[in-house]
Amino acid sequence: MTTTATSAETGHLTAKLSTLDRYLAVWILAAMAFGLGLGRLIPGLGNVLDSIQVAGVSLPIALGLLVMMYPVLAKVRYNETHRVISDKKLMITSLVINWLLAPAFMFVLAWLFLADLPEYRTGLIIVGLARCIAMVLIWNDLACGDREAAAVLVAINSVFQVFAFGVLGWFYLQVLPGWLGLPTTSAEFSIGAITASVLVFLGIPLVAGFLTRTLGEKAKGRHWYENKFLPKLGPWALYGLLFTIVILFALKGDTIIAKPLDVARIALPLLIYFAVVFGASMLIGRGLRMGYERTTTLAFTAAGNNFELAIAVTIATFGVTSGQALAGVVGPLIEVPVLVALVYVALWSRKFFTTTTPQKVTA
Repeated sequence: MTTTATSAETGHLTAKLSTLDRYLAVWILAAMAFGLGLGRLIPGLGNVLDSIQVAGVSLPIALGLLVMMYPVLAKVRYNETHRVISDKKLMITSLVINWLLAPAFMFVLAWLFLADLPEYRTGLIIVGLARCIAMVLIWNDLACGDREAAAVLVAINSVFQVFAFGVLGWFYLQVLPGWLGLPTTSAEFSIGAITASVLVFLGIPLVAGFLTRTLGEKAKGRHWYENKFLPKLGPWALYGLLFTIVILFALKGDTIIAKPLDVARIALPLLIYFAVVFGASMLIGRGLRMGYERTTTLAFTAAGNNFELAIAVTIATFGVTSGQALAGVVGPLIEVPVLVALVYVALWSRKFFTTTTPQKVTA
């Protein structure tokens, strides 16, 4: 479905979205319930799904994420990304929030809420270090953010992730606690696991999206590509999202149900983290006059986390039954419904931004 939306039309935006988009929260809740039901009704299903891995990457989750990300990246106008790269205000602000402020804030929250639970505390800090390179694209798209800016910021986060994740892990688990007189945690992160996560969850769909747009426009022209092809491809992003949620809850639902109080302890700082980082990023973007689209992109790339990397790192480093791994698992189970809610918050906030040129939205 193709619609034209302006800032003045914000109040009517959801009414113009497809049925799939409009009732996204309902479909996500249903997917969560369905995943939990599958995990409970079919004993051992979680173990079977978890065993389907290549180089530590869960293939069922990888499949869902690839199906989810490919349509979003196929929508990006790659020949326009240069205007994003030249926006130094956006680039610098994103790097500061993603790699300085957000990890530091998660560190503070972990120690405030989980000081007596070192395994969960460590897992939460690792979640804060894993900057989002996957689901953020779909949240940004649903909230009518800047697609080209999202693609560029995700690519930059990916590069930083490969080189900075291990260093930041060492700093926040050993150096900073030592300076503050707090207990330290020894952990060695696999550069291979981090690189594999980036290549699989961003590299494959990015190349596929780029080739699809380049070849599609060359063969049929931009009008056909954006008005005929993309509307048919678009819904598959949400199909992939719902499939991923079903798999996640089928895989880890029993763990969540078995330790509800522990999950609640982990969930509270996560809720605060998502809300504060998103809200602060929106305020910063508005204060810097970035406009609604880029501010929204800034906020979602800052608030989201790379849950697959966090889970893979915690399991590889501390073991599948560890508290660190549980914290990694709780991350996406809290993040998905919260960021869906923040999509609606972002759309509502559009009225507080200066009216811009009408934006064509392909849903």
